[in-house]
Amino acid sequence: MIALREAYNAGLLGRQHWLNNLVAGLVVGIVALPLAMAFAIASGAKPEQGIYTAIIAGFIVSVFGGSKVQIAGPTGAFIVVLSGITAQYGIVGLQIATFMAGLILLALGLTKMGGIIKFIPAPVIVGFTAGIGVIIWVGQWRDFFGLPEAGGEYFHEKLLHLIYALPQFHLPTTLLAFASLGLVIFTPRIPRMKRVPGPLVALVFATVAQSVFHFDGVRTIGSAFGGIPQGLPMLHFPVPEWSQIIELIGPAFTIAMLGAIESLLSAVVADGMAGTHHDSNQELVGQGIANLFTPLFGGFAATGAIARTATNIRNGGNSPIAGIVHSITLVVILVALARLAENIPLAALAAILFVVAWNMSEARHFVKMVARAPRADVAILLITFALTVFADLVIAVNIGVILATFHFLRRMAASVEVSQATSGEINRELSRVGEKNIPDSTLVFTVEGPFFFGAVENFERALANTHTDPEFLIIRLKWVPFIDVTGLQTLEEVIQALHKREVTVLLSGANSRVDGKLRKAGIVALIGEEHYFPTFDQSVRYIAELGG
Repeated sequence: MIALREAYNAGLLGRQHWLNNLVAGLVVGIVALPLAMAFAIASGAKPEQGIYTAIIAGFIVSVFGGSKVQIAGPTGAFIVVLSGITAQYGIVGLQIATFMAGLILLALGLTKMGGIIKFIPAPVIVGFTAGIGVIIWVGQWRDFFGLPEAGGEYFHEKLLHLIYALPQFHLPTTLLAFASLGLVIFTPRIPRMKRVPGPLVALVFATVAQSVFHFDGVRTIGSAFGGIPQGLPMLHFPVPEWSQIIELIGPAFTIAMLGAIESLLSAVVADGMAGTHHDSNQELVGQGIANLFTPLFGGFAATGAIARTATNIRNGGNSPIAGIVHSITLVVILVALARLAENIPLAALAAILFVVAWNMSEARHFVKMVARAPRADVAILLITFALTVFADLVIAVNIGVILATFHFLRRMAASVEVSQATSGEINRELSRVGEKNIPDSTLVFTVEGPFFFGAVENFERALANTHTDPEFLIIRLKWVPFIDVTGLQTLEEVIQALHKREVTVLLSGANSRVDGKLRKAGIVALIGEEHYFPTFDQSVRYIAELGG
């Protein structure tokens, strides 16, 4: 309960903070209601399952998470992944995968892996979130325009089918959808309405309109799902078969990785807005516990929700009390008002998801990155985006990270310099420490940068340019922060080749980390302890004493 404990230590659980957190929790609970239902339907689940997810995950993450202001629940980023799992394995398969993802997240948090997630490059994150936004947007055309169900397995097939079907749009459904979309967008811009959630206004408007006029052909939660059950679900553990567990390992890892990324991104955004500092490992623990329990009560995958977390902070939430109140608010709404949900048009929920998709795509940031980022980063961004939309999210993230890693390694290798120092440079340096000039029979090579597998070629090329064999060759390692096994193997091979040419090799200036690896790999033993020096001037003094 680190979030609660830290809030208590910071004095945020005092009575003076109760009102702000109660108001914030109430507002976030109201905002979460239409989003939870919309995300559930888009993920292939029932609308009430989205509410269950928001209630349970919101409460658990507020209590056990690593951020004092994080609000958890179903999110738009999950829609693409979850809908695919539901289509292939059914809702029970989705719940089993969610439970498995909870175990993975819990393991990541307990093994202190929270900090690693931040190393996923920005072009990959922006690329796949923009791609998810496009998929969500197109996926809602059917309910927004009242179109027949789109056929086709792949995105481009569904898109073409929907485009061809657009002339068949259902007029009452489309008008309700556009009216709802306008209310979602423009309600916060109306004076004295800034704090009223646009999605709630759109939901109430569309529901009242459908209840009064009973438009024929408008799909509602009642006609599509039979309404929302009143009350809380019973505890139920889906018992999987071993073959199901094996098949769902991949989807579970996808849910866990995406959940970890989004929850930690949300926590970072919250830190910037509220001036707080989250514990990334504890946040993963909280998310893991939440995903273990949500499927036991009819829910599915949840993570930190950036929009709801931001809403919480803007309305004065500064402690886990707000997140707990948000869950209680949803419970009250579910118990008291579930019967009124029967006439909620799916077109209104589609309109809400249109705005979610736009916000998720970060279109302005996407265009700005394409215009201003280096070409390699732009290529990674566009490839990740295209693969997300036209192939698969998992493939997109994997390929994006691999490409970004290769690009990083190439830049790292290019930054490593292996150069032969001139006698003038060396003599000036030696004169400052009172040493004599370097002997003519000695060459000095300086390695600057990490001596890893990507830099090996630079090292070999530099030494190959030595046309005459000196009596002594000093390799300066003062500016080498670390060395990997490939660097050690290459260094050993070079030393052995130089020994065959009767060249004496001296090493100097290695830091403690590099020193330990040189000794463990046998490099120091290969050149002899007498040829291994802490400083460069000591190696030069040794050669001078030999009369070199």
